[in-house]
Amino acid sequence: MQSSIAPQSTQTYQFRIREYLEDELMAWFSPLTIAHEPDDVTTLTGPVRDQAELHGLISKIRDLNLTLLSVISQ
Repeated sequence: MQSSIAPQSTQTYQFRIREYLEDELMAWFSPLTIAHEPDDVTTLTGPVRDQAELHGLISKIRDLNLTLLSVISQ
């Protein structure tokens, strides 16, 4: 029996966080790439497989008490 649900393609997302993300927290967001902006804003960018993974990343941000500024699907 074949599934009627089509596989979803991975989408790239960008998360902007108000705080400067320290090195020891970067491992929590692997394999996302991390960039630091001059105003201590951290940008996380990378592939997200599905809605469950997206919600998991947002939950990590919340659990670390970080301030989520924006989420952009690229």
